[in-house]
Amino acid sequence: MTPANDAATIRSSHLTEFRLAPNPGPMSLDGTNTYLVSAPGSRRVVVVDPGPLDETHLAALAASGDVELILITHRHHDHTEGAERLHQLTGAPVRAADPAHCHGAGTPLRDGEIIDAGGVRIEVLGTPGHTSDSVSFYLPDDGPAGSVLTGDTILGRGTTVLDYPDGTLSDYLSSLDALEALGDATVLPAHGPVLPAIGAIVRAYRDHRLQRLEQVRQALAVHGRDATAAEVAAVVYSDVDPTVRRAAELSVAAQLDYLRS
Repeated sequence: MTPANDAATIRSSHLTEFRLAPNPGPMSLDGTNTYLVSAPGSRRVVVVDPGPLDETHLAALAASGDVELILITHRHHDHTEGAERLHQLTGAPVRAADPAHCHGAGTPLRDGEIIDAGGVRIEVLGTPGHTSDSVSFYLPDDGPAGSVLTGDTILGRGTTVLDYPDGTLSDYLSSLDALEALGDATVLPAHGPVLPAIGAIVRAYRDHRLQRLEQVRQALAVHGRDATAAEVAAVVYSDVDPTVRRAAELSVAAQLDYLRS
């Protein structure tokens, strides 16, 4: 990754750059990566995940070019909170899978839809699991193998939370299968660093999930089939920081639902 024109804007691929939003935390890592998607030489820009309601951050996004469209990967506030304000600043419609997060003339995103904006072809992939409305955006012309903006479905560091009951393990495993099919596409996550070759990343993610699932099975064998998510998380995630224990319990709840159903 190399700096672009603005010291706060980082080049992440041939067709994308990003600005790091000022919202670091246990769940958002260094902060939300707000991506700017645009063909070389084009003034038209697509903004993906505006991030928090921070006027300085949003003003910089609005000044990045002629903002044509604002896209949302999923409903969590660290991705959506600034979307309506950015729409007010630019007039650009906001599109998300969840109609509640569409603004202006924006319509809900559809799995398999192809969007031409910013001079770039953007393919919408439904990738639920982290949340039910999670989508990824595949840019097939972004370098030799393309790139994919994964939101929180694939992170640049660590693994994602399954926000149960909205997010489920069954959906998440299916989404991993869909993303693995993209092969060597560059991973552009909403948190953490850019990663190469999504296929290899997905296989590591799947192995991790299956290992955790086996640990949950073992915990149930000791504590009984009716053990709660909190009881199982105390065993399986005994080493996690207390600040993310609730997130661990949500993922365990998703795993218990998967096993029990």
